[in-house]
Amino acid sequence: QVQVVESGGDLVQAGGSLRLSCTASGNIFRVDDMAWYRQVPGKQRDLVATIRSNGETIYADLMESRFTASRDNAKNTIYLQMNSLKPEDTGHYYCNAKIYWGTLGWKFDEVWGQGTLVSVSA
Repeated sequence: QVQVVESGGDLVQAGGSLRLSCTASGNIFRVDDMAWYRQVPGKQRDLVATIRSNGETIYADLMESRFTASRDNAKNTIYLQMNSLKPEDTGHYYCNAKIYWGTLGWKFDEVWGQGTLVSVSA
């Protein structure tokens, strides 16, 4: 089996910075697309950014110029660097990954992490 785990969320004051991390682990053969999502109370889970296995980043509507998404394939990890945080950035941030796994990479799962909470106070 495979999984992803997010970390880095915290309670911070407006103007502060956070770096979120998401690492895939398990019997991994190859990690394909990974992505960051955000969910706030009463709303659906919305895409922030997709980071392809070649490192290309595709921004969605929620992506801010204050944020930078990146990927380290050697670590099976994606990051979301969040600077100049605002209260509007508050939400539960989830990681999604599409993973080929097993010794020969014949198995496939799309997995979600349990999320990490970012809370920005004014």
